[in-house]
Amino acid sequence: MSVHLPMPTPVREVSGIDPAALPVALLDATEPLVIRGLVRPWPAVQAALEGDTAISELLRRSWRDATVNAWIGPPEIRGRFFYDEAFTDFNFRAERQPFGAVLDALAQVHGDADAPAIYVGSTTVDTCLPDFRAHNDLGFGPILQPLMSVWLGNRTRIAAHQDLPANLACVVAGRRRFTLFEPAEVANLYVGPLDFTPAGQPVSLVDINAPDLERFPRYAEAARRARGAELAPGDAILIPSLWWHHVEATAPFNVLVNYWWRRSPAHMDAPVAALLHTMMCVRELPPEQRDAWRALFEHYVFGADDMTAAHIPEHARGVLAPLDADASRRLRAQLLQKLNR
Repeated sequence: MSVHLPMPTPVREVSGIDPAALPVALLDATEPLVIRGLVRPWPAVQAALEGDTAISELLRRSWRDATVNAWIGPPEIRGRFFYDEAFTDFNFRAERQPFGAVLDALAQVHGDADAPAIYVGSTTVDTCLPDFRAHNDLGFGPILQPLMSVWLGNRTRIAAHQDLPANLACVVAGRRRFTLFEPAEVANLYVGPLDFTPAGQPVSLVDINAPDLERFPRYAEAARRARGAELAPGDAILIPSLWWHHVEATAPFNVLVNYWWRRSPAHMDAPVAALLHTMMCVRELPPEQRDAWRALFEHYVFGADDMTAAHIPEHARGVLAPLDADASRRLRAQLLQKLNR
């Protein structure tokens, strides 16, 4: 059963931000934020405003022989890259292609109402378009060194997922519609397999454009608290770490550039590794033992503070002391030894 749910609450908007000097408060935002016109001065955006041919030619001039991972889906998926019906494969094929060949394919089907879905995601700009960043970039200051990536395609839909890094996504060409959910909505989004995913991140199984509430009844709760934004060329959106986001490109030719960064020490491992290991080590324990481990996690991880190990001499605190790169290396070696026993 598909139903109509309330429209998402609009994401808060700001404008007039200097693209050469992004405020720290903006980059540290813990709520989504739309920045209207942030990258409108970029030559790439100005080319896009002239037309799809102009921006395509600009990208082609910036490209230097790099191949990219392109997703190709048949017209019947209507741009929604997802699993096949049996959940044994996906409803699209992935191919390595020259970036120029993808531009050619998009031009060939431009304006075709029954076009196949074509999508290139998360491709490092410095590798694929080495001349692009010299004229199209943002000022993050001396501390942050974000990864800049390009996303390209026609009318496509990417299922709601979350990313560990913070994300500043900038629309260069076309239009993008974002639907966002707080991290705590995980139970209401009916997330699919953790270890069999379209692109590395687990995705919601709900078709947000036509939610089936008989199969996914709790999604109605997530939809009531959803945030939404529609971006035009030059607009940007800040997506904080681990916020779920569904992204729909609605024009025949769409280009997005995004920046990813983490506010955590370089020696930290990805937290998802701890989640998967905890599933293996804790989830199948008897209930009373899981409760005991819940208390330990709360004490040593989620509720840890300066008093957690204050009763232990400082030189003897081991992993209870703040971890630096050397301590993390030693701890990783101990974990590998335990895993390989």
